[in-house]
Amino acid sequence: MNDEIKAIVKTIYDSIDDKQGDDIKILNLTGLSPIADYFVIATAGSDRQAKAIVKEIEDNLAKRSVFARGREGLSGATWILLDFGDVIVHIFKGEERKFYDLERIWKDAKDEKIENL
Repeated sequence: MNDEIKAIVKTIYDSIDDKQGDDIKILNLTGLSPIADYFVIATAGSDRQAKAIVKEIEDNLAKRSVFARGREGLSGATWILLDFGDVIVHIFKGEERKFYDLERIWKDAKDEKIENL
């Protein structure tokens, strides 16, 4: 992982953690998918918290001149997707995360620990 992608993933992780997102997972998709190298997945307890997490991520990455290429799901806030190119962020409400179960779908991806980045 290059240093820029590492910094983006860390910033996303810290932003989610600062807004008390739950069960933050970093999946390394390198070599598994042309979509992205990393998924960062987290759970928010409410629509308000999900939107606050998104704002925190976008504000902190903007300081690094990194902006989302795409944003989906903000109106419903049950599954919000932010596309930063090599890194895609998924913020779910609890039931939706269980239902879509991205960790199972991408079970071949390595589960990265933030301490290792």
